[in-house]
Amino acid sequence: MAAANYVPSEDQFLCSICLDVFTDPVSTSCGHNFCKTCITEHWDIRDRCQCPMCKKAFTTRPDLKVNTFISEMVAQFRQSAQQKASSSSSSSEQQVFKPGEVPCDVCTETKLKALKSCLVCLTSYCETHLEPHLTASSLKRHQLIDPVENLEDRMCPKHDKPLELFCKTDQTFVCMLCHFSDHKMHDVAPLKEGYERKKAELETETQQMIQKRQLKIEEIKHSVDLSKKEADREIAEGIQVFTALKESVERGQANLINTIKEKQKTTENQAEDFIKELEREISELEKRSSEVEQVTDSEDHLHLLQRFMSLKVAPPTKDWTKVSIHSSHEGTVVRAVVQLEKTFSKEMKKLFKTELRSVQRYEVDVTLDPDTANPKLILSDDGKQVSHGDVKKNLPDNPERFSDCNCVLGKQSFSSGRFYIEVQVKEKPIWTLGVVRESINRKGAIKPTPKDGYWTICLRDGNEYKALDTPPVRLSLKSQPQKVGVFVDSEEGLVSFYDVDAAALIYSFTGCSFNGNIYPILSSGPKDGGKNSAPLIISPVRVN
Repeated sequence: MAAANYVPSEDQFLCSICLDVFTDPVSTSCGHNFCKTCITEHWDIRDRCQCPMCKKAFTTRPDLKVNTFISEMVAQFRQSAQQKASSSSSSSEQQVFKPGEVPCDVCTETKLKALKSCLVCLTSYCETHLEPHLTASSLKRHQLIDPVENLEDRMCPKHDKPLELFCKTDQTFVCMLCHFSDHKMHDVAPLKEGYERKKAELETETQQMIQKRQLKIEEIKHSVDLSKKEADREIAEGIQVFTALKESVERGQANLINTIKEKQKTTENQAEDFIKELEREISELEKRSSEVEQVTDSEDHLHLLQRFMSLKVAPPTKDWTKVSIHSSHEGTVVRAVVQLEKTFSKEMKKLFKTELRSVQRYEVDVTLDPDTANPKLILSDDGKQVSHGDVKKNLPDNPERFSDCNCVLGKQSFSSGRFYIEVQVKEKPIWTLGVVRESINRKGAIKPTPKDGYWTICLRDGNEYKALDTPPVRLSLKSQPQKVGVFVDSEEGLVSFYDVDAAALIYSFTGCSFNGNIYPILSSGPKDGGKNSAPLIISPVRVN
């Protein structure tokens, strides 16, 4: 039964010369089969008779007879192929193309869904009309692709020829006639070569993009790990500080209670002693009172006076009017709170030292930009110092330069992340420093406020510190900073200033909107008759 249903494959009935199904198949003595016409023409154009398959030579041309068995098998195969095509055509009736699909260009009535498009014929075919491209030897060499629309776009509009080439010089698609006319001297390559090159470029580019993103993933993971370590460290430090504060509060509370109790005990002991002394005096007085009563019973005045003079118990002479019990608890709680405040200040200083060390890790190397400096300012050769020179230099008034304000910006700008610098302000009664937006106004009078792109603090008259916020904030500092640290966190919108030597926070701007690049800004202030001649110096960070 299996043998009865067996249908040979097409490859078994293909002539090796024409590569098509046999027509009048004949067999040579070496056992190979060919179309009768194909083998005859093959031998006609050659000097010797030779089998095209095994190269066996024949001394005389064989008398070829049609192989009836193979001929019948070919006929059966053709009939089976036609039935299959008919069945496929019947099933394709269900595959009517839908919107968004490519229709068959050959169907005249109901348009069926195209299975393939031919880049040579520039035609899309349904399953039925695709059959010749799968069986005919002349069509098998055509390039088939998944169905696409607008195949006419693949034709040269000038020569109506297929766009088979890519001009690298003009970066455009051309046909063969374009190559020999307008693009004759250009670098032109077949589409396949251009495709393979572009594919390789895209694959390389894609791999590079993948690698960059993988590296970014690793970078983000590393940042998260660092953030977690930093968070764990800060939690540990916070627990340590608050534990110390809690213990200090508990000790202060215990000391306060003990102190008050001890004072109360002292007061009670003192009162008890006074009461005992008073009771003793009362007892003596009562005894004397009894004796006086005995004397006063007599009416003999001489005898009465003699008895008064002979009384042994003298009356008490202590003056109790100035004796009193005073509470000594006043000020005890205040003194305890003052001591607690000292402990808090000590722990806060530890916290600020820790915070300062943390932000100092984001130190950046900044030099001053002479192209932005006011003409009266003098910059050092290394770009780290600025001072006022009184004399206005003849410099080009470029857009970046401050015309009236004695300011200079750093060369380096920052648009993301965190950065930190330290500026020495020693021996200067006037200065301003901080960060600014790149877009700030640099000509004429300026308003150094956050709204105008300035986040700065300043010193005026040697002792008047201000944060130039809206409105300005008067700063009360315990000591005069000799070196000021400036820290910026772009993501948090934070600008903080520190007294480096005191490890104390001076002021913080929060909720800052930078909108692009920001630059450090330094203003030396006027020379003020030599009182303000010391320079502002960008100093290297030294972490204690």
